[in-house]
Amino acid sequence: MTSAVPDADLLAPGWAGSPAAAATGDTAYLRALLDAEAALTRAQAALGLAPAEAAGAVTQAASDPGRFDARSLAERARRGGNPVIPLVADLTEAVGEEYGPYVHRGATSQDILDTATMLVAVRALDLILTDLARTERALARHAAEHRDTAMPGRTLTQHAVPTTFGLKAAGWRSLVLDARDRVTAVRDCLPAQLGGAAGTLAAFTAYGAPDATALPAAYARELGLKEPLLPWHTLRTPIADLAGCLAFTAGALGKLAADVLVLSRTEIAEVAEGSGGGSSAMPHKANPVRATLIAAAARRAPQLAATLYGSLAAEDERPAGAWHAEWEPLRDLLRLTGGAARDAAGLAEGLRVRPDVMRDHLGATHGLIVSERLSAELAPVLGRARAKALLTELARRTYAEGRPLAGLLAEQPELQDVPVDADPARYTGSAGALTDRALERS
Repeated sequence: MTSAVPDADLLAPGWAGSPAAAATGDTAYLRALLDAEAALTRAQAALGLAPAEAAGAVTQAASDPGRFDARSLAERARRGGNPVIPLVADLTEAVGEEYGPYVHRGATSQDILDTATMLVAVRALDLILTDLARTERALARHAAEHRDTAMPGRTLTQHAVPTTFGLKAAGWRSLVLDARDRVTAVRDCLPAQLGGAAGTLAAFTAYGAPDATALPAAYARELGLKEPLLPWHTLRTPIADLAGCLAFTAGALGKLAADVLVLSRTEIAEVAEGSGGGSSAMPHKANPVRATLIAAAARRAPQLAATLYGSLAAEDERPAGAWHAEWEPLRDLLRLTGGAARDAAGLAEGLRVRPDVMRDHLGATHGLIVSERLSAELAPVLGRARAKALLTELARRTYAEGRPLAGLLAEQPELQDVPVDADPARYTGSAGALTDRALERS
């Protein structure tokens, strides 16, 4: 029998120990809840609705999350359905009799929890952006270094025509920059929440505010969040925006991971993780662990986002169930994406590229990888139908006889005076120019 221990993310290696995991843990959420409560009292004091001493007392009492028992709050949250209710009781007691009545005055639980969620999200998104920047820089280096490194392009799992590793890395980077732009835009627009019991700000008027509509702006300024146009208790655009940018980011990083997983297969081995993970049974293995964990995050993220999108259909002025359904999926989505961003940075920075293997693989089809080019070059000489028929016949012989296409072409009497270039490395089209164009994006 084991004793109870705090959640150690035993089954979550994708985010365990990541900056995003720490920024979204219970202690971080408790910190954000207390920040939200303290800011509310300060905002009211700034508008003359509470004594400055009350703002100081609440801020002081809320400054140390360690004085509040997160486990006790979680257990007592069952009585009212959310952790804000017991926290307000404990914070009021900590503030003391004189200024305790100014704790949470005029607010509803959803004001505080939504605002805390926005604070947690902003802090986590900052960390994700840092790792996306690391990933982007590493991929830019790979793209520049391997601008002209030819490799097989693969479509529907088969060799198609040549491409370059530089263009592939530039494509990965482009997705990372798309994710960065979306995350940045969402982070910069996340609003505070303040509406009172039914989103009318009525209680603040009852407590003496001559213009209660000024209070949300003051509250947002205290927190460094955007001012809300309206209370958004059942207008869940901020949550939907978070769902979208996080799911996109996980998927964008998942594309990088999916390609690395394919290219690092034993029989392909065109790339390798800088420090692969070991196997419990096979000493020779160096598993692509980072790519594996990123791929797992990319598979989970859409379902978590779907739950958040489903909560858009929230009834009345404050909903029963739709709001509550958001809390865990959103935190998991922040953690998953944050862990994936951390692993993507390490993967990109340590990725080992093997141009010699890529070059060897260009010959795996005995030159057929440039059949598209040859078809275009031979059509004016032989006619389109004859060129297609000839290349089809030579493709069959290439495999049957194990001979290179270039050699078979050289034996064709009708091509004796026709220069034929069957080198795959010289059929990468505009890959270099496209890579250059992609790297111009900052």
